[in-house]
Amino acid sequence: MGVTKTDLFTDYQNELAKIAKVFAHPARIAILEYLIQSDTCINGDLVQELGLAQATISQHLRELKETGLIKGSIEGVSVCYCIDPIRWTEVQNLFQGLFDGFPKISGCC
Repeated sequence: MGVTKTDLFTDYQNELAKIAKVFAHPARIAILEYLIQSDTCINGDLVQELGLAQATISQHLRELKETGLIKGSIEGVSVCYCIDPIRWTEVQNLFQGLFDGFPKISGCC
């Protein structure tokens, strides 16, 4: 969406859409699942785990890091990644707000 169109929507709507876009790629979902299960990882671990090229993994990690879902720390020549628990909770609450807006009983259709 063009920059000029985002101002038609609320900050909440724009933030939710930005996060949804990050969740929209299966490789990023796989990375998040791996980080949740292992609690931390080195970039090279993901290359072996997912079978994608290092450059591809790095691109997906960058996307996840830009939204704050993950954070990284330098350990020697490697970067160690993990889920950012504060941001993860914020994102969970964003989506929960959307889902909670749907009435439990609907007469639609």
